[in-house]
Amino acid sequence: MARKCDLTGQGTRFGNNVSHSHRKTRRTFKSNVHKKRIFLPEEGRFITLNVSTRALRTLQKKGLAAMMKDAQK
Repeated sequence: MARKCDLTGQGTRFGNNVSHSHRKTRRTFKSNVHKKRIFLPEEGRFITLNVSTRALRTLQKKGLAAMMKDAQK
């Protein structure tokens, strides 16, 4: 599954593991993305999106239409 949110664009980030002696090695921070079926009341149908858990919380608060409008900006 793709590790990128369809609504927010949040994806994999990169950084360093830092040991006790401050030796640095590269690592990845993967986003928490899930495939969800979301109902569109305007069109009366379901769509499937890859959505991060933070975007799911915002989706419940704002609604899909408001989030899609914000995503286009």
